[in-house]
Amino acid sequence: MTQQDTIFERFLAPIFRNFLIDREALLRYQQSKNWEQECDRFRQPAVAYPDYYQSQNFHGIKGGYLTVGAAVTYDPITHYVLPPNEEWVRQGLIDRVCCRPHRILDLGCGTGSTTLLLKQAFPQADVIGLDLSPYMLVVADDRTQQAGLKITYQQGNAEHTGFPDASFDLVTASLLFHETPPIVSCAILQECFRLLKPGGEVLILDGNQETLRQTEWLMQIFEEPYIQAFARGSVDDWMHRAGFQEVRTDTHWWIHQVTRGGKPLPYQKVTFGAEAATREAAQAHEENGVWAAGS
Repeated sequence: MTQQDTIFERFLAPIFRNFLIDREALLRYQQSKNWEQECDRFRQPAVAYPDYYQSQNFHGIKGGYLTVGAAVTYDPITHYVLPPNEEWVRQGLIDRVCCRPHRILDLGCGTGSTTLLLKQAFPQADVIGLDLSPYMLVVADDRTQQAGLKITYQQGNAEHTGFPDASFDLVTASLLFHETPPIVSCAILQECFRLLKPGGEVLILDGNQETLRQTEWLMQIFEEPYIQAFARGSVDDWMHRAGFQEVRTDTHWWIHQVTRGGKPLPYQKVTFGAEAATREAAQAHEENGVWAAGS
């Protein structure tokens, strides 16, 4: 069941249903497996679904990602609605990785699209994909087996992953933050900081916040309950608040952005802290009008 008043449902869905999607192939895939049994391979009893996740529809689908329908249709629809080309967009994150990671965590991995690209780009790395939806993980695992790759998929909450401190060189998230409230996005970045080794990096691919603010109609295409709050925010600011340094956001194909941040090495913390203290002291002197020669 979908919401009928989105741009997608009013204008685009009929085109997808009638011309772009092989509905018979999707139906065959959906009927080819016992989904609940397959999902049991990934379900973790200790994982609780956050209210923001289970109480909202995503992409107009009632029940959001906790449905077979969402898992089966996600890839064929995303292939067309992520301009100019889904793989080009996701590759933009891969191209901005600066380190040579040995352990990679892909948060909100969904059906594994970015996760697969990460494994292909860094074949020697251990790659883990984490997602709340066991249905999406079933599809991700199928795709990985078809590609002949080895990736570990695990159900989990990106805010509280349960992995040890400083256990990854690279943490990524693609198209996740526009689907979470900003307070959750900030908590996820704090978790990324905890998970990364000193010198590790985080990369976030999502909609371009500036473009979304300037073109409100883009936010009306799908039923995205948190996209307006995302557009008003700043991933740069959220990263800085989490403790990341050398934060940079690059516009990617106008409608997307990739934000990168690094976890400082121990000696950098002292340096940056000293510089910040010096700047604050200088600003206080200037504001109080007490600048003097030699001060």
